[in-house]
Amino acid sequence: MFGFLDVWLNVSIWVGVILIILGFIGLIKGADWLVDGASAVAKRFGISDLVIGLTVVAFGTSMPEFVVNMISVAHGSTDLAITNILGSNIINTFVILGLTAAIYPIATQARTRNFDIPMSILAGGLVVACIFLRPLINSEEKGIDYIGGIVLLLIFIYFLINTFVHAKHNPDDPNVDEVEIKQISLMKSIVLILIGLAGLVIGGELIVKSAVNIAMRLGVSEAIIGLTVVALGTSLPELATSVIAAYKHNADIAVGNVFGSNIFNVFFVLGTSALINPLPAYEGIEVDACMAALGGVITWLVIKANHDRKVTRWGGILLLVVYSGYLTYRLMSV
Repeated sequence: MFGFLDVWLNVSIWVGVILIILGFIGLIKGADWLVDGASAVAKRFGISDLVIGLTVVAFGTSMPEFVVNMISVAHGSTDLAITNILGSNIINTFVILGLTAAIYPIATQARTRNFDIPMSILAGGLVVACIFLRPLINSEEKGIDYIGGIVLLLIFIYFLINTFVHAKHNPDDPNVDEVEIKQISLMKSIVLILIGLAGLVIGGELIVKSAVNIAMRLGVSEAIIGLTVVALGTSLPELATSVIAAYKHNADIAVGNVFGSNIFNVFFVLGTSALINPLPAYEGIEVDACMAALGGVITWLVIKANHDRKVTRWGGILLLVVYSGYLTYRLMSV
């Protein structure tokens, strides 16, 4: 269906860059339209705003990563599938949270400190565990297989149940987002859903094919492209939202959003990907998985180091410095 892209991609590397940008636009707008349409339909069926916020909206924010992973797995680009998730989580914590806190200190809520951050740390740790345990169970090759995917999805189900119970009993918690459901006709809602799905699929195809082509032309691994270009692109909406919120001194929910996204990415997106097709390890995956977990550890320590329980400016700067060192190391080790 998208075979014509191969012709365009062979013209110039800049064509690939343009197609990736168009792909990100398709992903981001597609996810927005899908969420708007699906939320309106759910509201028509009498589903509460709370449930819509915790399901449709929450899943919608992870749609860019999910679609890129599904298409990557379908094309056999498993390195891109794993690094898209690990890279997104690393950028979420070190870049988005670091830059946001460097602009203005971020307050945190008890649930974020006691549940979301530890769950995010667990996510990175489980990726490492799955990689090293696979050869001991049923394969000579490191990676994340069906068993690892099932474990990740089971923990995701626990996370969802825990989140629902908490939200139901703590409606005033700032981390329980109040979603504003747009009043849209049924026909328009269906059109938005269809256009949104089309935007996600087309955008995902453009990104995956262009990323693989660029990696081949530059002589670098798909893993590096996934950790940098693809991961940053799928995290752009969160980056823009968090930075603007920090500039307006209104970034209190940024920490919860970042780690909530990290949890969705690993337990749901990566778990589903591994269930569809085993994901073999690539060179440097241990470093990337450890970095994904380290972001949560550093953030937790920064929060615990001050009485206000904030991610302070120096904490944000520390996250950015650590990321700079990590990125330099990964690029030099190519």
